[in-house]
Amino acid sequence: MVGDKKRSLFNEATRVQMPALVHLTRLGYTYYRKISEEMAGTVYDRDTNIIIDVFKKKFEQLNPKRSEDALQVLKEIRQELNNDDLGRAFYARLTSTSPVRLIDFENPSNNEYHCTAEFTCKNGQDEFRPDITLFVNGMPLVFIEVKKPNNRGGMVAESKRMNKQRFPNKKFRRFINITQLMLFSNNMEYDAMGGIVPIQGAFYCTTSKTEAPFNCFREENPRGESIAPYNKDYPYKEISFEEEKKILTDFNCQVIHHAPEYQTNLNINTPTNRILTSMCSPERLLFIIKYGIAYVKNEKEVDGKIEFTDQKHIMRYQQMFAAMAVRQKLSEGKKSGVIWHTQGSGKTALSYYMTSVLTDFFSQQNKIAKFYFIVDRLDLLEQASQEFEARGLEVKTANSRTELMEQFRNNQALEGNSGKPEITVVNIQRFAEDKQKVRLEAYATNLQRIFIIDEAHRGYNPTGSFLANLFDADENSIKIALTGTPLLKAERASWKIFGEYFHTYYYDKSIQDGYTLKIIREDIETSYKEKLSQIYEKLETLVEKKDIKKNQIIEHDNYVKELLRYIITDIKQFRMTRGDDTLGGMVICETSEQARKLFAYFDEVQMELNKTSSNPSSLKVGLILHDSDDKETRKQIVKDFKKNMTIDILIVFNMLLTGFDAPRLKRLYFGRKLKDHNLLQAITRVNRPYKENRYGYIIDFADIKANFDQTNEAYMRELSRFNDPEETGIGNETDTFQQVIENPEALIQQMREVRQVLFNYTIDNLEEFSSEISTIEDKMKLFELRKNLIKARDCCNVVRTFGDAELKEAFAHLEVARLPEMISEIQHHIDNINQKEAFEEDDMTKQLVNEAMEDITFNFSKIGEEEMKLIAGGVELQEKWVKTIQAFTKNIDQEDPEFITLREAFMQRFKEYGFVIKNIEEFTEHSKILDEVLKKLEELKRRNTILVKKYKGDVKFARIHKRIHEENQQRAIHGRQPLVSTYDETILDVLMLIKNDIDQKVFDRNDILKKDAYFEQTVMQQIKIGMDQVGISETREDRVFIQSRIARQYLDQYNATYPAA
Repeated sequence: MVGDKKRSLFNEATRVQMPALVHLTRLGYTYYRKISEEMAGTVYDRDTNIIIDVFKKKFEQLNPKRSEDALQVLKEIRQELNNDDLGRAFYARLTSTSPVRLIDFENPSNNEYHCTAEFTCKNGQDEFRPDITLFVNGMPLVFIEVKKPNNRGGMVAESKRMNKQRFPNKKFRRFINITQLMLFSNNMEYDAMGGIVPIQGAFYCTTSKTEAPFNCFREENPRGESIAPYNKDYPYKEISFEEEKKILTDFNCQVIHHAPEYQTNLNINTPTNRILTSMCSPERLLFIIKYGIAYVKNEKEVDGKIEFTDQKHIMRYQQMFAAMAVRQKLSEGKKSGVIWHTQGSGKTALSYYMTSVLTDFFSQQNKIAKFYFIVDRLDLLEQASQEFEARGLEVKTANSRTELMEQFRNNQALEGNSGKPEITVVNIQRFAEDKQKVRLEAYATNLQRIFIIDEAHRGYNPTGSFLANLFDADENSIKIALTGTPLLKAERASWKIFGEYFHTYYYDKSIQDGYTLKIIREDIETSYKEKLSQIYEKLETLVEKKDIKKNQIIEHDNYVKELLRYIITDIKQFRMTRGDDTLGGMVICETSEQARKLFAYFDEVQMELNKTSSNPSSLKVGLILHDSDDKETRKQIVKDFKKNMTIDILIVFNMLLTGFDAPRLKRLYFGRKLKDHNLLQAITRVNRPYKENRYGYIIDFADIKANFDQTNEAYMRELSRFNDPEETGIGNETDTFQQVIENPEALIQQMREVRQVLFNYTIDNLEEFSSEISTIEDKMKLFELRKNLIKARDCCNVVRTFGDAELKEAFAHLEVARLPEMISEIQHHIDNINQKEAFEEDDMTKQLVNEAMEDITFNFSKIGEEEMKLIAGGVELQEKWVKTIQAFTKNIDQEDPEFITLREAFMQRFKEYGFVIKNIEEFTEHSKILDEVLKKLEELKRRNTILVKKYKGDVKFARIHKRIHEENQQRAIHGRQPLVSTYDETILDVLMLIKNDIDQKVFDRNDILKKDAYFEQTVMQQIKIGMDQVGISETREDRVFIQSRIARQYLDQYNATYPAA
């Protein structure tokens, strides 16, 4: 019974939920006690879960002239929350400052913040209970679901429950509509498989009608500190004894107050507590609610009818930090800067969020903000306009100098009658090089123009261009440049115009967070290349002139048809293996004429292929050339591909290579070479997340690899000056019941061996043990550990059941408490690894099954494939160098032979190569080596940390323990008796006895350390006493070995504390 009770106290409530509630009180929340259904109508409003008294009190304080309207407003909120609008009407009321205020956004401390646990959301017979609910002024705006680490199904199960059960249930509409932010955590560090499948970690989202993606959150930490500055320096309140007591009492768990696991989970830096500080501290939460929510209206044509769907979006964390950084830089007097966020990370959405943030920023200075979003192509103007309109902005466009100058003459920020916030999208393509001076009429001093320049990497001429003249004409304007790639030498002019980086978000982070996908380059099959070669040879024999133009070959009917056979077969196969007919492709042609011919022959070749296929295709194709159709027709073709999904493949030459955003595009057929930004922009057309795809694919007919590598190397060379972070911002279970119980010594010996294996883990704190094993990805290591724990458990059972009093007494100090929970934690982690492997194998399994069922016309094989990794100017590598050097300097034991070997090898390599990277091969090699060094240093740190804990934080004795262990390894080689013992636990017992006695003597008489010889003599005495107490024989050589090392550790510490004058 006692064991069962202990197990029941190691669960998600004690491990995550209660510590999270206590942490929230440190952030300024008041615990409201658990709210029962019997309190409906008195304490809380049943229809909205609003706490009535708190809401009424804060409403009266914020609206003193309308204090009597509180209950009427509550009634109106009830009605609004019934709307099928994802809470849009309520959100407008929530963030409004007129006619009444529900929240004081400008003064976070002027609001009241409460938290409670397991508050039921109920409508009729349907109900759900979030683990934690957060209230602002009595309104339940946030809910939090917590799970224990290594929970079954990981966070995938939680995501499915939300998306499949809660969001679609119309009875939950009111509760979904009032909620603005949802957090989900199983208190583990991230492992999100590229962000696509949330296995473990702390995630956030907002509400949805159907499906909401789980987002990672990473606090800003430019220097890579162990705790991010915001979390470390936050002005936490002291934990109130009364508040903590209320929380534990509500859960009937007062007994856990001093449990090590509970105390561990109160740490401010657990994954759950981290995200609570980052997103739910009052200042951050109000920022997210006020500026971080967007209602987006999407349209799609189905059977000739336009269908609209509403979505509710929430800021990605990098967008939040970028908006906050811009606001901070402007408050410091800066007027221009660059935001470098990798392609596909949501720069248009960021611009939308910035309009709200900066409107309020300048409003507080009594200025009216006027926004201009500048692009350099017509299709980008249309795309940006659609994006802004979908988010509710009033959009005006300017396609010529005349149109723009007309808008400048109007000094009103809001020109329309809708009352919506407004933005002007400007396409400067036709007048970018217009050198005529720009003259702006005098305007009211309270007007603030803000120019957001998209795709700044294309290089805006700093002199003699329209944009430069415009900037000169309005010196007070704010200029924010957006770029998805770093600035090369040719574009350094743009850098000079816009100044420093305001914020950066690199490709590798975007991959980790799942906002962009990895890109795989595929070489086309050998047999296909042979077919093309035959076509080349045949055509060349027909041409007498030897200077045949390439175009005559690649535009020839035979060549074009063979290319189409490959592409049609490939996209069909790609869709089949993934079971998704919505996946699209794009062909980048070598010439515009080749594009026309591919389009012209597409249906003919498809019909030809269908004759020999048991699964005919009906792919639709669209042609986009600057002169192929009129503008409106091209616009409709793009819409049919992106939104309506009635076109499957786009054929292009120069158009749509940059800025074209269609998440369903996952197959890009490269038929021509591109360079620099054009290459990277084209490649990243396939990196947008879509459904459960984990990769975008480049089918490389043009051998773009060399150009790709050259571009990456150019970034590394050109960006070396911007690399400063300041600037860039298990086996089978053993049945030990068969052990010979008649041999107690053998049983004790077996338990000693088990404990020797467990010595490298924290076994007296389940939370730390869980965290330690969660870093192990090697299943064989986990199997071995589980096997030893099962062996220990069975040994204990044997002794408890069959052992006599003497054996039980001898066994008492060898027992490991809470073995079932430890075994369970390991099994959960193994299950999670199995789940990840299952996801990784899923595509291969689908392919094998589907191929077995389908008669494939083209049996093609790739030469190979590789990931195309965009390198952030070498920044990642420098960060690894810095992190590695820091890891070396922070190591607590500089005499560790393993550490010394590692350090010497690192220094030798550093002296040989330095920090200069000349090419991609060197980058890859250095990066791999640093990863290996970091991994070894991390493992060394892990073992050191555990050992130091066993010595109650005393690094001196941890070092001595290691020296004894190393000496024993040498003695074993030469067949000599071990020093103290071969078992680490016995060494620990002896050294702890010696440590306690010496510490007491040093505490009583600090001056004995001034007399080296006398202190060494004292140490020698304590060594003998300690060894005698545990019954270990020793030689004088043994005592001297230990004495010299203990004395040196204490004397070094003393001399460091009291340096000689």
